[in-house]
This record gives sequence, C-alpha cells and structure tokens, in this order.
Amino acid sequence: MKNVILASGIALLLSGCGHGQQQQQAAGPPQVSYVTVTQQPVTLSTELPGRTNAYETSDVRPQVDGLIKARLFEEGDFVRAGQPLYRIDAAPYQAQVASARAALAKARAAIASTSALARRYGELVKINAISRQDAEDAATNAEQAKADVAAQEAALQNAQINLGRTTVRAPISGRIGRSTYTTGALVTASQANPLTTIQRLDPIYVDIQESSADLLRLRQEMLAGKLAKDGDAARVRLTLEDGSAYPLTGKLKFTDVTVDPNTGSQVIRAVFPNPQHLLLPGMFVRAELVEGTRENAMLVPQRGVSRDEKGGAVALVVGADGKLQQRTLTAPRTVGQNWLVTAGLKPGDKVVVEGAQNLQPGTPVKAVQFRDDAPAAAK
Repeated sequence: MKNVILASGIALLLSGCGHGQQQQQAAGPPQVSYVTVTQQPVTLSTELPGRTNAYETSDVRPQVDGLIKARLFEEGDFVRAGQPLYRIDAAPYQAQVASARAALAKARAAIASTSALARRYGELVKINAISRQDAEDAATNAEQAKADVAAQEAALQNAQINLGRTTVRAPISGRIGRSTYTTGALVTASQANPLTTIQRLDPIYVDIQESSADLLRLRQEMLAGKLAKDGDAARVRLTLEDGSAYPLTGKLKFTDVTVDPNTGSQVIRAVFPNPQHLLLPGMFVRAELVEGTRENAMLVPQRGVSRDEKGGAVALVVGADGKLQQRTLTAPRTVGQNWLVTAGLKPGDKVVVEGAQNLQPGTPVKAVQFRDDAPAAAK
C-alpha cells in the first residue's frame, strides 16, 4: 500500500514539473522595453560654484587732517555720488584760505610798483642816466612779482581745495556700510583705515570657478565645430544658497586670462541685474552656464546605461536577430536624466531600459517600445 502511495506522489510531481515547463515554453522569451536612439540638437550647460562681488567698491577715506564734526548719513542707506557723508572741522582750512588771499593781494600790489619802476628805468637807460645793470634788475623784479602772483594764486586754489575736502563726499553711488569713526574722532589724510565703505550692488558680479581643462575642452569643441554658439550661450542662471532659483538671468562678462597654479582653475565673471538687492557680496551661489548646442547629439536614459568591471559605460541593445548585444559606450557627461553618448551607438539602435535584469548578451528577448506614461504593471 505504501508503495502505491509513493508511486502516485512521484507521478503527480513529474506531472507538475512537466506542466511548469510547458507554461514557461508557452510564455516565450522575456520581455524588455527599449528606446530608439535618435540624433537631435541639445543645448549643453554646466553648473559651477561661484561667489558674488560688488560691481563697484569704494573705501571712503579723509583727504585732510582734522576732527570729525558730524556724520551726515544713516548706516546701510543708499547714497549717491557727491552726497556729503562727514564734515571735518573746517576752521583751520578757512584760516589758510584767508591767509592765501592776503598773500595774493600783497603779490598783486607789488606788481604795480615793480612794473612802474621797470618802465622808468627803461627810459633812463636809453639816455645813460642810470646803469644798464640797474635797468635789468628792475625788469627782473617786475617779472618776479608776476611770478609771485601766480604762486599765490596756486596757493589760494590749494587752500580752497583743502577747505572743500573738509566735507567728505561719496565717490560712487551705492549702499553704504557701517561707520568706523564717530563724531569727535581725529582723522588724517594718510590713514589706512577707511571711514566707511560704499558698494554698488545693482548690477552685481558673480565670479565662477571652472577648471582650465574644461575650458580648454570647450574651446577645442567649438574650434572643431562640435558645438555651435546660440543666442543663449552668453546667458547664466543662478541657484541661491537655499536652493531657490534667482529670477533674473545674467550675462557672461569675460574669462580671466590667468590660470591659478594652485587650483588649476580660471575665473569666469558674469554680471547680473540686482534691483531688489537680493544678491549681496560674498554669497555662495551655483551658476548654470550655457556652453552651446551640439547639433547631432545622441541621448540615452540613465537607466539604460550601466558600468562594467572596469568602470566603463555599457548598454544592452536589441539586435536585428532579437537577441541582446552589449555595447561599450563613450558617455562623457549627463544632460538632465540622460547620458550624452558620443561613441558606441548609432541612430536607430534599440537600447534596453527595462526588463534586462539578470539577462546576458545573446539572450533572445521580446522587445517593446518603452513608454514613460505606461503603468508599472504594463512596463
């Protein structure tokens, strides 16, 4: 009886295995999803770190010595070029102006007498009433008096300039910082410390660091005709420190001609409008630079590219015989959610993006077009 039951169990097991094999054969080869490689124009951009810098910066320093009598601005306000900022005690300089005016009047008075004497001596020397030496001395004194007048006029002008400098004015328009000196402080014309600093924030610079190797590659691609400059190539977009996008676009200004030997990078300067003063000097930002357009670019979804044991990029392609083929790719960079492939594929190739897990090259597959909007079960 036991033997009969055992034989029946073995028969049922063999029957089940045969049924599973029949089901697997009926299911056919595994299904994979693919995308067809096409060529299309692609705008390439690079995101790089940068720092903001004021468009103009001016350290305000006194040009004369004296005591600060008054501060004429509010810290942090917007000031215009020529606006009074400080008033230095002007009494000593007013006295210098008065002294220079008096010296000028004296010099002018001396001209009348010396010129008259020179004319008289000029007439007398003709009739030998005086010596020629006396006549020449009189003429020299007259010319010296004229020179003294010119010197005193210059001294008066210099005294008036110094008097005007007792009012310290803004050299540029912009936002003014804190005042490092208060009323009653003694300042000098040669001091190293500024009274305050003015920065022009609209527009504002963004200095971007890019490696010289990448810039060299970009120039070579442009010279080789692989990249075409378009209207947006000079435009720059910013991402702020909190991850938000800066609403206004900037424009490339220039690329520094010197490579930093310590970092191997060059500075690219962009200028941005900053009407709301949202960007402040010293802020860290990320700048997206538009490099240009590659006319015949091939893009492959990142999910369709993997790495071999050597770290090289590879992809599975559905061959004409319906079997998987492995291709080694040259994919130097990503563009959004895709890899930019420059070698290893050609237009029309069917790159597998789903369903190829654990499948080996040479495996027959059932290939269907990949659809982003297809339900997960359908994929």
